[in-house]
Amino acid sequence: MEASMAIFFTADTHFGHAGILGAMGRPFASIAEHDSLLIEAWNSTVRPGDTVYHLGDFARGPAEAAERVFRRLNGRKCLVVGNHDRKARRLPWAEQHEGIYEAAIEGRHVVMCHYPLRSWARCFRGSLHLFGHTHGRLPGTTQSCDVGVDVWGYRPTSLSAILDQMALSDVTPEELRAPA
Repeated sequence: MEASMAIFFTADTHFGHAGILGAMGRPFASIAEHDSLLIEAWNSTVRPGDTVYHLGDFARGPAEAAERVFRRLNGRKCLVVGNHDRKARRLPWAEQHEGIYEAAIEGRHVVMCHYPLRSWARCFRGSLHLFGHTHGRLPGTTQSCDVGVDVWGYRPTSLSAILDQMALSDVTPEELRAPA
């Protein structure tokens, strides 16, 4: 019997973007080492038949370099466009979504956006929000989580790991509501 295919989430890989090393304090000697180790981490996590939702900022630099990286990565890749994805939009993504994308994943309503949201569809009825952009500088809540590589050991992560992380938070969406 064939094993079921898994679903993963990631964001902010910034392949080819040398400036990200210093800007985010990524512990790599060069962008070549960064890209190589992120590809290795991705492929040791994601099997060829798995799906990865990339929540923006896939790569910077020449389109040809981004395409070479893209083709080396395992899985069916879906993009939720980020602010640095002008060239990445041209890659052969299985799916590509602008702004906010909602999906039922593993029995949960999931709202995906490159940017963190204070409120989202069904947030007070158990819906989850996954985002990137903040490179781990914005803590998650019991229902929202930064899925960027800066938070998850430079690799995609699973919904079960995300749910475990959310369970450690003591901030609920109700506590984020603006005062009446």
